[in-house]
Amino acid sequence: MQMGDIGKIFNPGTIALIGAREKEGSLGAALLGNLLSSPKRKILAVNSSREKVRGMPCYRSIAEVPERVDLAVVATPAATVPGIIDECGKAGVEGVVIISSGFREVGAEGAKLEKEILEIRKRCKMRIIGPNCLGFIRPNMGLNVSFLQNVPERGKIAFITQSAAFGKTLLDWGISAHVGFSMFISLGSTLDVDFGDMIDFLGNDPHTRSIVIYMEDTLGDVKKFTSAARGFARNKPIIVLRPPHLSRVDEKGYSHTGELAGPDEVYDAVLKRVGVIRMKEAQDLFHAASALCSKNHPSGSRLAIVSNAGGVGIMAAKRLLRSGGELAKFSANTMETLAAAMPPYWNRENPVDVFRCADVGRYERVIRACVDDPGTDGILVIFTPQEAARSAELAEMIRKVVKEGGKHITTTWLGGKEVREGRDMLVESGIPAYDTAEDAVRTYLYMWNYEHNLQLQYETPAELRVDEMPPKNHLKALIRQVSREGTTVLTEEETRKFLVNYGIPTMKSLTACTADEALECAREIGYPVVLKIISPDIMFRPDVGGVITGVNSDAELRESYETLLARVRQLQPDASLRGVTVQKMMDIIDYELILGAKKDKDFGTVILFGMGGIGVRIYRDFAVGLPPLNQTLARRLMEETEVYKMLQGYRGKAPADMRQLEQILVGFSNLIVDFPEIREMDVNPIAIRNGEACALDARIILDPEAIARPVPYSHLVITPYPTRLIVPWRLPDGTEVLLRPIRPEDEPLQNEMLSTLSEESLRSRFFQTIKSISHEMHIRLCNIDYNREMALVAEIKERDRRRLIGIVRLIIEPDFKKGEFAVIVHDEFQGKGLANKLLDMVIGIAQEKGLEEFYGYVQPGNKKMLKACARLGMTGELIPDGLMKMKFMLK
Repeated sequence: MQMGDIGKIFNPGTIALIGAREKEGSLGAALLGNLLSSPKRKILAVNSSREKVRGMPCYRSIAEVPERVDLAVVATPAATVPGIIDECGKAGVEGVVIISSGFREVGAEGAKLEKEILEIRKRCKMRIIGPNCLGFIRPNMGLNVSFLQNVPERGKIAFITQSAAFGKTLLDWGISAHVGFSMFISLGSTLDVDFGDMIDFLGNDPHTRSIVIYMEDTLGDVKKFTSAARGFARNKPIIVLRPPHLSRVDEKGYSHTGELAGPDEVYDAVLKRVGVIRMKEAQDLFHAASALCSKNHPSGSRLAIVSNAGGVGIMAAKRLLRSGGELAKFSANTMETLAAAMPPYWNRENPVDVFRCADVGRYERVIRACVDDPGTDGILVIFTPQEAARSAELAEMIRKVVKEGGKHITTTWLGGKEVREGRDMLVESGIPAYDTAEDAVRTYLYMWNYEHNLQLQYETPAELRVDEMPPKNHLKALIRQVSREGTTVLTEEETRKFLVNYGIPTMKSLTACTADEALECAREIGYPVVLKIISPDIMFRPDVGGVITGVNSDAELRESYETLLARVRQLQPDASLRGVTVQKMMDIIDYELILGAKKDKDFGTVILFGMGGIGVRIYRDFAVGLPPLNQTLARRLMEETEVYKMLQGYRGKAPADMRQLEQILVGFSNLIVDFPEIREMDVNPIAIRNGEACALDARIILDPEAIARPVPYSHLVITPYPTRLIVPWRLPDGTEVLLRPIRPEDEPLQNEMLSTLSEESLRSRFFQTIKSISHEMHIRLCNIDYNREMALVAEIKERDRRRLIGIVRLIIEPDFKKGEFAVIVHDEFQGKGLANKLLDMVIGIAQEKGLEEFYGYVQPGNKKMLKACARLGMTGELIPDGLMKMKFMLK
């Protein structure tokens, strides 16, 4: 076991409590009592002023402990902690939980102590939880490494909190509601172990089905968080509660995008992109977590409501509609079935009032009719205690219906003692049960939004005609030149070069420094034209009268030119004026859009899309997303705005060419990916006339720090497509092969390759017989995080048709020390050296990432692959599963 293994920390065999005491009410005594109650653990007491604690021998320091310690728990004054951590490192302790407070939360002296601890941790390669934390509890293992006396029930929800105070409150709330937990952990100052580490650990924890996070301050390592969340959110729902920012903007914006995209908008965009649900209210936190552990999730937002109290059903319906859901509209067949099950005087609509006289039989007939209805996605069953149906009997019937499969059913059992037995039966069976109909509806929609977001995120994108690798060195040189001149704002003409290079249509424009030059420009372009002032000191030209539109003649142009200069000099006399842009005027515009980018201080560069024009900051209709974008993500970003509805065609205006807009967004995303030097950027407006889009104005603000120290992709939290790994190659017969990283767009090509493999080849790759490969499986194989895994494909062309003939995959373990490979080559191309080439490439990638071990599993009967591995220098060993583990030590 290597130093700093986080798994060892959370399942320690030997625990040392540094600061152990026996005085009742003391922190050390509470910790020691909880540790001693944890079965199958060896607990050691450390205290420099005690010889014994509770009859146990007490060591003066961790250095005196005669055996290897997996976990040290520190509960001593803050000033002593750095020295203790140093001793733990020298003693080979795997990890430390620092319960002690008095660090950065108290000021500069405490922050200095944290810095000392962090330096020691880096030197000793030891993992640290805290400081200023509550510790952790693992109910399923009977392990309580905290001073909390109220231990939660066993369950499937992991709860991670940053705050000790409110985190404890939320835990108590969950305990009182009988929410079961697989883990509770308080991270405190997140000096080392952070949210990303915990998601990685809990994502592989068999006891955990969903993860709840309460965070107040920093995420820790942002790239680690987003990478871990993307990896596990598809299988284990992750729910975050975070207080909103009190101020809208964390720093002054130099563009419309900088003003609009505040911290909360950026934060929401990050969570949505990685598949995480953000809760708006604390009361919904554990409701949603419990519901997402249930078996069937909603397939849509159309809800059928069945209640024996009409008023409660109506309240549930109103909450559903206010929250963006839909009332299911029953088919004619369903209405006939319901009519046969109900009295003649029933309400004949949704919500279905089954009346207070409804027995279990009527409830069942109505519920089954809703389950069979094609227009219903989920069912809310509301029960109030009446004379007919009994709580437990009705719950048993619902358990039977759910067990048979079908649609999601959620329930509300209103009342106290009379309904408790039935409610408990539902909860024990994994069927969501709530005290109020409003809670049930809100949680249903949280569940649906989670499912819907994942479906949209991982929809297979279409291929777009976008140049993924346009020439950009001349633009890099332009940035350096402008920077040397002491300015950070590119002119409109300079900015237009970036747009043109990335395939974004622009209106013809020329630059003039005198009225005569402006006249020549206008004659070349053709009237009518627009005049716009050029100045690096003016961010928003309309604010200082820096734009004149509708210039239709030579005479008007001369007058407008002088008027423009005079107006700007009056309103902003200190501005450096560098001329005037003369642009062909688009006299009729159907829609105006804005496309922009901003470098957020926490999450790097984000992209903004919305309604543009001069009213952009008034209408505030926009959505924020993370680069890189593909066709699917570009479409989803647009769909989140109200202007998207107008773009489909509004009041006789032609609809926008949505495929062109997708190409513009993806091209803009590629631009932002390639230039970490950009701090903020606006393209406003993008004008649309007769369906076609054209950028009329644009501005780039540079980041001097990024120019001085350019690091590729340092401004992105999601690793972009690694174009540097695209390599041409040839088979021995001369066939040209393109070796490149896989993309989400490759799903059809991958499906074709895998569906035409022999059964033997499939079994050699997946170790089982696979009859068909689902879209969900393709998602897992094509939508990858290039930071923690890599898949390379071998592509050829046959009669102008692209085809995949080989795939190799490298999956990196969370600690970035080992990586597992898997390779498959189509039967027609085996024995031609392709497997060797693909394996050699991923070995190089593993070395680049600093991995220590490269390994994979091969069936003993797969002689070709065993020989290929041996030729590359791998060694093999037979493991208990009957497979050969082939490995290559890289360090």
